[in-house]
Amino acid sequence: MALRLANGSALCASKRGEESLLHENKISCQRKLSSLHLLSARASSFPGCAIGLMNDCNISRSHLLKGTRAVISNLGTQAAAFTEKGKVQGLRGTLKKVVLAYSGGLDTSVIVPWLRENYGCEVVCFTADVGQGIKELEGLEEKAKASGACQLVVKDLKEEFVKDYIYPCLRAGAVYERKYLLGTSMARPVIAKAMVDVAREVGADAVAHGCTGKGNDQVRFELTFFALNPELNVVAPWREWDIQGREDAIEYAKKHNVPVPVTKKSIYSRDRNLWHLSHEGDILEDPANEPKKDMYMLSVDPEDAPDQPEYVVIGIVDGLPVSVNGKELSPASLLTELNVIGGRHGVGRIDLVENRFVGMKSRGVYETPGGTILFAAVRELESLTLDRETIQVKDSLALKYAELVYAGRWFDPLRESMDAFMEKITNTTTGSVTLKLYKGTVTATSRTSPFSLYRQDISSFESGQIYDQADAAGFIRLYGLPMRVRAMLEKGI
Repeated sequence: MALRLANGSALCASKRGEESLLHENKISCQRKLSSLHLLSARASSFPGCAIGLMNDCNISRSHLLKGTRAVISNLGTQAAAFTEKGKVQGLRGTLKKVVLAYSGGLDTSVIVPWLRENYGCEVVCFTADVGQGIKELEGLEEKAKASGACQLVVKDLKEEFVKDYIYPCLRAGAVYERKYLLGTSMARPVIAKAMVDVAREVGADAVAHGCTGKGNDQVRFELTFFALNPELNVVAPWREWDIQGREDAIEYAKKHNVPVPVTKKSIYSRDRNLWHLSHEGDILEDPANEPKKDMYMLSVDPEDAPDQPEYVVIGIVDGLPVSVNGKELSPASLLTELNVIGGRHGVGRIDLVENRFVGMKSRGVYETPGGTILFAAVRELESLTLDRETIQVKDSLALKYAELVYAGRWFDPLRESMDAFMEKITNTTTGSVTLKLYKGTVTATSRTSPFSLYRQDISSFESGQIYDQADAAGFIRLYGLPMRVRAMLEKGI
């Protein structure tokens, strides 16, 4: 007797009561089983894998899979069938294994059985820890298994996220539409890249996400998939299924015996990571409405912030922060500390009506306390270390850099080339900046750098040997010559 797993392996019980593993036409007996009941119990530890009963384990894999065999999923919701190649035929097609971007919420919990039903595949749930908080990660394995996934993979990406994604944007000065510090935009490519890696590790032939067809994130995920592994199939359930909202999703979950997450439904749509927390939906959908005071989670209301300012010193090397108040920290630890410091002073709140990449306008409120402090520090230090022309070119390229990141083109050669430029021109942006935090404001009070282009002996209003004020007369005449010629033409001179 054998229990066939959808991944091509089988747990077998021989006549001597031995448990065997059948894989790639080979059988290896491992340990005794007291009964078929015990065998079934052990097999149930592979949630999401289709199981079929066969009469004899001492036969080849190809013989076992010959023809069509009925299989029973651990959810017990429907029957599927093996094809000649050992895959299960779904309602919409056939995939072997899908890596799903998984949060444990209602939407992604429902996507698991939907993928199995419609594509006859195993589902590997993937969760990236990008600093969304420990509560977001609690109980995920139980939820994934209860939904029918065969595996949950969790990766801690916080350091990679800050070092390889946030810091390059910080160095570039990338701000989208004058305000947005790209919190969600930067997080999607690091998550999608990890999904591609996991797909390779588990032998998946597809990836899936729970992004809606109206937002930017679907573009960000899929462009990363295309760039890193164009052979992967991409499944976007929200663009395919008939589920229209929360009630439909709950009904589908109950029909497929998927426990509905018992959590209080937030009236806002939120996205949180180590860089920021975004809020959308509810009253924010009307730009005329002021955000409610109790909506914010990372920062206090500036009106309620301490009456005494706090000074913070940011150490910077080659355009990237390395220390806070003289203490060197890893990228993720540094940002975490500044989030706390900035949050208690109400720093980093913005209210923005932005143009989504897919064409529509949307309104969001963002809390980015640590990021706001870092942007101010780097910008202030650059005022010492970069000349006028370099700053102007850098600022103009920063607009395009931000646009590329916002649109999901992180792995575009253009962004990578621009990043090389930013790295080169900031290799002298080293020093320290002191900032005063007070009731939502960030003010620079001190800037120092060993590579400062500021010379007090030149800039002083007192007379000096390097700068002769009389030289200014000739410079002004030459610089203003085009304007003077035009005026002469207009006056007939």
